[in-house]
Amino acid sequence: MSAPAQAQEMPPLPTGRPEALPPPARMPEIWEPVPVDSEGRSVYGLFLVGRLAASEGEAGIGAEYLRRAQVLAPDVETLQLQAFTSSLIGGDLDYAGRLSPDGEAVPPVLAEAGRLVEAVQHLVRGDAAAAWGVVADRPIGRPHARPGTYVAPFLAAAAGDWERALAPVQGRPGDINSLFQRSHRAQLLEIRGDHGQAEAEYQQLIASRGGRQLFTLAYGEFLERRGRRADAVALYDATQAEVGTDPSLQAARARAAGRGRPPALPTLREGAARALENAALQASIEGAHEFSAVYLRLAYALAPDPETLLNVGVSLAEASLEVAARNTFARIGPEAGRVYVEARVQAALSYGREGMPDAALAELNRAFSARPSDAGIAFLLASQLAGMGRHEEALALVEGPLLNAATQDHSVRYLRAGIYDALGRLDEAEAELWAALQARPDDPEILNYLGYIWVDSGRRVDQGAELIARAAEIDPGNANIQDSLGWARYRQGRYEQAVGILEGAVDGEPANAVINDHLGDAYWQVGRRREAVFQWNRVLTLEPDAELRAAVERKLEGGLPSEDAGSTDGSF
Repeated sequence: MSAPAQAQEMPPLPTGRPEALPPPARMPEIWEPVPVDSEGRSVYGLFLVGRLAASEGEAGIGAEYLRRAQVLAPDVETLQLQAFTSSLIGGDLDYAGRLSPDGEAVPPVLAEAGRLVEAVQHLVRGDAAAAWGVVADRPIGRPHARPGTYVAPFLAAAAGDWERALAPVQGRPGDINSLFQRSHRAQLLEIRGDHGQAEAEYQQLIASRGGRQLFTLAYGEFLERRGRRADAVALYDATQAEVGTDPSLQAARARAAGRGRPPALPTLREGAARALENAALQASIEGAHEFSAVYLRLAYALAPDPETLLNVGVSLAEASLEVAARNTFARIGPEAGRVYVEARVQAALSYGREGMPDAALAELNRAFSARPSDAGIAFLLASQLAGMGRHEEALALVEGPLLNAATQDHSVRYLRAGIYDALGRLDEAEAELWAALQARPDDPEILNYLGYIWVDSGRRVDQGAELIARAAEIDPGNANIQDSLGWARYRQGRYEQAVGILEGAVDGEPANAVINDHLGDAYWQVGRRREAVFQWNRVLTLEPDAELRAAVERKLEGGLPSEDAGSTDGSF
């Protein structure tokens, strides 16, 4: 788009999910001789080391090895593209800039990313004119059109081209891209000193569908900076009355009502960073987590902020780059306060997803040490301890004053019940679940758990079966609930029916030791002894706990003893 003499309208942005990043480079199936470098390292080895390093968070090392592989195999174009992508996700913009691919054969996903990086690099170095020059005549194209269009007005303003920076936004009134562009325009109008026009934009944004949730904070901060604290408080209150309590709005209201200092007006660089963060948020919602991480890296380069770094880590985790995510969280130190605590929690969740409970526990302990009055962190810590079998330590937390204050919360009651159950304190477990059920009578997890306790203990088999059947109606695809239902039918002596239900549950959760054990018992009762033995042997391969392992080994030695399947229901 050439620069006109008059202001132009910003073009509408494309909608829909962005294209995916390029697939991993593929080596030729037959390569004779295999290319090697001067140190005898093969292209295959360099490629594998590069991919491994990138997946484990060493993006710079990964990019360098991929680049070396590309030198040996210049015909494998995607090697250079992957080196560029790896360095970009890792945040090394200078290296990414040197690797930025060009030429007609380069896919737009990388070519346009290279131009976006170039523009941001110029602004980081203080050369606003060069930054604007990258996009002034040819806007960033798909699939990076959204961040390119969002950031372009800030580049124009930084270069002094306020006419282009404040050009009216074109697009459908309710289109989310147009709404964000208009919010950026409102911010630029405030920076320019045109407060009347800025407020008009904010008022229209607030009146749009979903606008209160998205733009109340920005408009309220504008009002605070204008000295209109009462108007800001009224805005925060009205939005929370409409959409519900929001911690950010609560904090803003407290600041405005207490005559605290309003947030400073962002600089143009900070505004550009926020624009990229908005693009990252939308990319994440659409499932394009690699793009989200890239845009956040660019935002962080413009305006280093621990919360932006936290969001980089979250995006990397959502892209299944767990090690890279944890390395990012590790860069956030205690001086970041609330963000440090959240980074520790996110790191714990990442370790948990990768089956590293001790590391997860260590991160949660750091978070709890930094914020010992936070009931949410106490809950996560108790859950982690319980999941590791450290029930007495978990019990000390769930019975302590912090979580007792939240005793009406159904999730706290559910956790407390699980710990009581593990410790053999069934009366207390039942009481917690019964109280939780009164508050949430249609919660399938609570219905299932209370029903299972009644069935498995033999206390109230028929009543428990009814609760589980209700849970199965609400959540029919839940394999754990189907297991409970199958086990209820087993305990009622309805063995053939139990077999069918439990087979379906095993299909849904084939690696669940308890469900496989239940199916083995049901097979035994209907005379399918060989299949029962197979299931029990399978249980031993699924890392059962010590109690279940011992029970299964006894059954493999002598079979299943005859048992009374009758109901022992009574009143609660």
